[in-house]
Amino acid sequence: MQSVDTAVTDVAIATKKFFKRVLPIMLVMLVCNQLNRSNIGYAHEHLEADVGIGAAAYGFGAGLFFIAYAIFELPSNVMMEKYGAKVWLARIMVSWGIVSFLMAFVQNEMMFYVLRFLLGAAEAGFFPAVIFYFARWVPAGQRGKATAIFIAGSSIAAALSGPIAGMLLSLHDVLGIRGWQWLFGFEGLLSVVVGIVVFFLLDAKIQDAKWLSAGEKAALVDAIAAEDAQHATTSGGKINRWKMLLNPQILLLCGIYFSIQLSIYANTFWLPTIVKQIPGTTDLSVGFLSAIPWVCAVVAMYFAAKMQDKARSKRPLLVVALLVAAVGTLAAAVATPVLALVFLAIAAMGFKSASPLFWTIPQSGLHPLVLAPAIAIINSLGNLGGFVAPFGFGLIKESTGSVVPGLFALAAASTLAAGLVYFLKERRNPVSPEDASKQEEAPTASEHLVPATAR
Repeated sequence: MQSVDTAVTDVAIATKKFFKRVLPIMLVMLVCNQLNRSNIGYAHEHLEADVGIGAAAYGFGAGLFFIAYAIFELPSNVMMEKYGAKVWLARIMVSWGIVSFLMAFVQNEMMFYVLRFLLGAAEAGFFPAVIFYFARWVPAGQRGKATAIFIAGSSIAAALSGPIAGMLLSLHDVLGIRGWQWLFGFEGLLSVVVGIVVFFLLDAKIQDAKWLSAGEKAALVDAIAAEDAQHATTSGGKINRWKMLLNPQILLLCGIYFSIQLSIYANTFWLPTIVKQIPGTTDLSVGFLSAIPWVCAVVAMYFAAKMQDKARSKRPLLVVALLVAAVGTLAAAVATPVLALVFLAIAAMGFKSASPLFWTIPQSGLHPLVLAPAIAIINSLGNLGGFVAPFGFGLIKESTGSVVPGLFALAAASTLAAGLVYFLKERRNPVSPEDASKQEEAPTASEHLVPATAR
């Protein structure tokens, strides 16, 4: 009995060490990811003035990133399983850093399109690789917390991207270099450096972690192996990852995530343009003002996580978050520029809170061995919203001179997604929230690919 208690204690200590040592590294990677993914939103008007990239071309180029992301997400995931998450994460970071750096030399629309496509190809597989890494290091009971913190970090990263972009753009003509070239060049090189550092800081396997004691390593390895064995016993055999595309629940999850991504990336790429409508703004002030919705989103995600821990069903919380996003977006469409920023902050509180709430649903019901490919499918198809939103906004802006019709469409999409949530199947935890951490129900064979929210 004592040895069991000791093992449980060692697993708890090892997990805490992981949260303190490894999760901050992942968050730094996420900040770099956000900087390189969204910096064109702040460079938009400068690219139009210096290179001749109009609203429609900008929107199409911004969206091309997600076409490449969708194409290469699953193959990247397969390669990650072959080479390991550590090597693949470092490769992804260095690759996207190089491509982002090359954006500083863009000269025409075609070069812009090619580099945006290559950036999506380079980054594909980043999120599934992080989730897979968590699955190999963190026990199931704490995995949702790790994922929630990581996703919440995206709002922090988005909040930082505005001020950083504003300061870099303010270096216009320093050393004869354009502000937007400083933006792409600096942030690209930063990712390359961080990617190299990550290769030496991350450990490929639990057994390689020098920051864990021998007992902690053994206990953590045994705990995760036991979870894998339990899932293997109830899973009914190996599942073909391609057949997951035909699973109605997976397709439903893709549709809901698509709607969430529409709002996230419409704001990522077009929020600076909306903020610039406020009289008297500069590149620097636009950068700081654009951070406001993302800061509000961080606060909302914190409280949403608190409520999530106590809720036996996550679906009602997800519905509320999506409806808040819809109401905020709809109000922003009819408000003055200053009030539009306020309402977009409310919308961001909704759609950013929806993201971690959403990921608790597929993650808790999938076997670790199919977790990465399943999430890759949901992430890649759902991320096509990242193509539709900026491209659609670009076409609307070029044809009407306004993004207001696009905001109406986003509000409608969030409302539709809220309705679709109730078609999701979930396996509720029969025990009380207080006992949930002490007792975990294994999924049955039929539930293996059915998203559940028991945690």
